[in-house]
Amino acid sequence: MGVLERAARHLRLSPLWCAVLAAAALSCVGLMAIETAAPVYAATQLRWMLISWIVAAMCVLPHPRWVGVAAYPLALVTLALLVVVLLPFVPRSVVPVRNGATCWINLRFMMLQPSEVAKVVFVLALARYLRFRSSYRTVRGLLVPFALLTVPLALIVKEPDLGTALIFVPALFVMLVAAGARLSHLGALAGLSGLLVALNVAAVYLLPESMQVLKPHQRQRIVAMVSQASGDNRYAEDIGYQQEKAMTLIGAGRLSGYGAQRSATIVKFNRLPEDHNDMIFAVIVNRWGLLGGLTTLGLYLTVFVCFLLVAGRLKDPFTQLATIGFTGLLATQAAMNIGMTLGLLPITGITLPFISYGGSSLVVCFAMLGLVINFASRRPAIISRPTFEFDRAQAALD
Repeated sequence: MGVLERAARHLRLSPLWCAVLAAAALSCVGLMAIETAAPVYAATQLRWMLISWIVAAMCVLPHPRWVGVAAYPLALVTLALLVVVLLPFVPRSVVPVRNGATCWINLRFMMLQPSEVAKVVFVLALARYLRFRSSYRTVRGLLVPFALLTVPLALIVKEPDLGTALIFVPALFVMLVAAGARLSHLGALAGLSGLLVALNVAAVYLLPESMQVLKPHQRQRIVAMVSQASGDNRYAEDIGYQQEKAMTLIGAGRLSGYGAQRSATIVKFNRLPEDHNDMIFAVIVNRWGLLGGLTTLGLYLTVFVCFLLVAGRLKDPFTQLATIGFTGLLATQAAMNIGMTLGLLPITGITLPFISYGGSSLVVCFAMLGLVINFASRRPAIISRPTFEFDRAQAALD
């Protein structure tokens, strides 16, 4: 029986088909929202949707064993691409500057964003490393997983692309939790991370310019968000303009929205920046109202829950950890995008998975979906090493 036949057979027996349908529905919602906000991009997005499904089908083909073998070489190639966008002597025709960031490589037929590719490769490499190890149950053993995180993270922050960089951390944590790392160790690290975030926010208000860690535009976004949350609208027409307009469009959508034509007029009148990309959730709620927003959240929840159910059925440690990592990435990315649109988080340049305009983002999301289909459609090897689960009974006594 061929690979595609096995995948089709498995879809009828598992919750995976719900994830596939939910992802398809999200991409259709995105296409309609893009057509509302910026019709000129709709045809291009449709082409990327078709390409994304082809990429997902291609990701179903290789055996998971070979995906694991390729994880480290792919990580090296991805790191090389992340370095290329930072090299000062690379021509701007190859690495263009957009909004002050060098995040893309111009391949003529598409603008490749290496940080998007790094998300998939990072999860695969980490899953490869963790699959048969128990050393991460010590503080010292956590150094390698965090090193695997730190290298791409530092390069992505340097671009700068802070939004994409931030979603790596939760993905690492959920994978370590799934692999059996001590919750006390991870809790201490999470507390330390939270403390660093709090100190950086405090520094924005207390320290002089010469002692600031964050860039000026990042500090401005924090100030704008805090001001808007406290009812101070002094920045509504300045540094808080984008978030203010997004919240206005969301509030105007009410229960059922304005529909396609009227919403298109309202979005255009409000001149919301990045309405087809980072701020597209505001367009969704304005067009379909609260019901549309809740439906979108329900589709995301379906994808995430089904991915976790699939991971629970997998026996191979590499595929199980990779599936959990993909879930963590997509869930964090969706939560951050929606949170910043609702005014709960500072504005960062991050797309809404399966929905926002952009080839790299859409292709990477469907590549994750294709890999999960691949993992779920394979039978476990008859003879294989025990997984990271073999010591969990003993670990509970440690």
